[in-house]
Amino acid sequence: MLSKRIIPCLDVKDGRTVKGVNFVDLRDAGDPVELAAQYAQQGADELVFLDITATHERRKTMIEMVKSVARQLNIPFTIGGGITEIADAEALLNAGADKISINSAAVRNPKLIEDLAKTFGVQFVVLAVDTKHVHGKNMVHLNGGRLITELETENWIKQAEDLGAGEILLTSMDHDGTKAGFDCGLLGKINQMINIPIIASGGAGSMEHFTEVFQKANVDAALAASVFHYGEILIPDLKLELKRNQIPVRI
Repeated sequence: MLSKRIIPCLDVKDGRTVKGVNFVDLRDAGDPVELAAQYAQQGADELVFLDITATHERRKTMIEMVKSVARQLNIPFTIGGGITEIADAEALLNAGADKISINSAAVRNPKLIEDLAKTFGVQFVVLAVDTKHVHGKNMVHLNGGRLITELETENWIKQAEDLGAGEILLTSMDHDGTKAGFDCGLLGKINQMINIPIIASGGAGSMEHFTEVFQKANVDAALAASVFHYGEILIPDLKLELKRNQIPVRI
């Protein structure tokens, strides 16, 4: 069985790592390059960097930060934010990123998924989906959760897989920052629908929550931010706990 992955997520705004609750009330959590190096040393399997205001403010992701991170890291990392065309992705790949994450741009132009997959390979393309429960349905949201779409989450993820997305980063906005646990019901449902890996995001507050999402939803990876940034959960401790629960992890 493949090892389950633990992925710290660094939301970056103006060159600093930030964290909020339900996508708002952001506070500073440190220098992203320094944090990245610490997580690599602790045993993180991968990292995700999201330039959370790049799309909203019509900016491009910071290439210089990517270069700095690439110099520090010996584990794969994904970059997202403001990627709207092949040239954006190419610049990030050349700067040292292993994968790119697209969200709003893919909804506005689904062919972008197909173009990226054909140009760089399926494994390079991570589709980030921000979902929220609205009137009994799971609805896709854009621009850091600021904008609701008419897309139902399940339908959009299936379409994205068909277009060539290699991985889904699914964030429950209802759970994000609450530390009340992942949305195991939704994650499990979608995991049964698709054949590509799912990274669970939104709601991690304890080591038990990680155990639960792997056992109940059988996701491939679990991502968190604040519990790692503020030292509430240490990755070596988390991996030992997962191993005790018969969940395969890389120690």
